[in-house]
Amino acid sequence: MLEANFWQDKDNSKKVIKEKKLFEDLLNTYKVSIEQLSDLDDLSELALEEKNDSVKKEVLLNIKELRASVKKNEIKCFLSNEADPLDCYIEIHAGAGGTESQDWAEMLRKMYLKWADQKSFKSNLISEHKGDEAGIKSSTIKVEGDYVFGWLKKESGIHRLVRISPFDSGARRHTSFASIWVYPVVDQNINIEIIEKDLRIDTYRSSGAGGQHVNTTDSAVRITHLPSKIVVQCQNERSQHKNKETCMNMLKARLYDHEIKKKEQENQNTENSKSEIGWGHQIRSYVLQPYRLVKDNRTNFESTNPDKVLDGELDEFLEQSLYQIK
Repeated sequence: MLEANFWQDKDNSKKVIKEKKLFEDLLNTYKVSIEQLSDLDDLSELALEEKNDSVKKEVLLNIKELRASVKKNEIKCFLSNEADPLDCYIEIHAGAGGTESQDWAEMLRKMYLKWADQKSFKSNLISEHKGDEAGIKSSTIKVEGDYVFGWLKKESGIHRLVRISPFDSGARRHTSFASIWVYPVVDQNINIEIIEKDLRIDTYRSSGAGGQHVNTTDSAVRITHLPSKIVVQCQNERSQHKNKETCMNMLKARLYDHEIKKKEQENQNTENSKSEIGWGHQIRSYVLQPYRLVKDNRTNFESTNPDKVLDGELDEFLEQSLYQIK
């Protein structure tokens, strides 16, 4: 930061300042925690000497609060991979099952948007295809904020819902599936080479809301990367040029994420992990009937309050996933 040309590269300076802030927050929080622990130790000794029960209770309460603060600091230490500080895209796809799965896909989209809102993160709808009767067939949202990808990177996979269907006149129990795919927004400093001849670019009429212009011109853009078969699309901008620019950024992000997965030696690549949205592949189950439980099948972490989870309170599940990272 002391270099003469540091501020000339705005993207790099922004990245460095963000990292500096994280490290300063970690150190400052650690120092404050040490001081608080020392104060509580002194106060505890005093309470024992004077046999003051009210002070003892106050010490215990403060210790719980201190443990929560230390845990938050600990979680930040797990967000140290190269892509963790980046913003992210979340793709949501309904599985087989028509209206049931499409409604479930929309519930998941709302869950992640509520989580982002609770974190004061910025979210934008990139593209969306509505369901035939209700819900969505697919949706892509962009979430911007500190270490968003680091928080959400383990959410990729199949999510399963069990409930009494609101669309079934017989009030029978249904199982629905939807897939989530999370990948980072590529930093401008990361060079991803894309060859023009490897792309197929299609334009089509936007199906979403947006006024007369959106509904009467072929402003939506779909780009297929032929070697990897990765497909990205955008329809939220009014101009075809801006939609194409967003698509190219998304494609770079997908290709970068694909390389990350290779380096991490994961068993499944992008297409394989999305190939089958159904039984035996789910990472998390949300059961609303005949009992109420949300269970992560990778960490075995559970919550008996699915309403809170679907309302965006995901932190405990995200934290457990971070602890599992090797």
